[in-house]
Amino acid sequence: MYQYPLHFLFKITTITNDFTTTDATGKTIFFVREKFFKLRDHIKVFRDESREEVVYDMVSNKIIDFQQTFTIANTQQHAIGKVRKKTLRSFFKATYHLQDNNGNLLYTVKERNAMVRFMDAVLGEIPLIGMMSGYVFNPKYVVTDLQGKELMELIKKPSFWGRKFEVQKLSNTSFNEEQVVLSLMLMVIQQRDRG
Repeated sequence: MYQYPLHFLFKITTITNDFTTTDATGKTIFFVREKFFKLRDHIKVFRDESREEVVYDMVSNKIIDFQQTFTIANTQQHAIGKVRKKTLRSFFKATYHLQDNNGNLLYTVKERNAMVRFMDAVLGEIPLIGMMSGYVFNPKYVVTDLQGKELMELIKKPSFWGRKFEVQKLSNTSFNEEQVVLSLMLMVIQQRDRG
């Protein structure tokens, strides 16, 4: 469906939390923006940076960031799936459950190494040293199916502002790439500043 690897590049010149998604050829395939001043978290996915055409909406079911479930829908308001953040597990390793429209678990996204998250959090608080932690501690997140087979990997690339991410496809088996890629976009907005 997509040409991998995909690249997520956050903008640093805006006050909003947004990024461009490009494929392996450098073509822009999405522009993702988190809407500010909303009671519930709301993320819009546009066709490109012009923001003229919305292709997906991701909306939280709760006002408070605790056990949130996001529904991903296309422009026809057809739900593609859900993403549930596992808040208690995320203290040690970021964990998200990707579900179908009925809430049945399909895939899991987990941080590969909790120590990377811990070291980034500790060193990130030290003046000057913390500014450089984005070059050293770069977490990886893996998407697995119900059998534990690795399907995709999201990697935070070394950068000064923590603004570059890469998505690699690890399996040739058939799975819902659309839902997985959109879920990784949502996840990276929430996890960008956390290692």
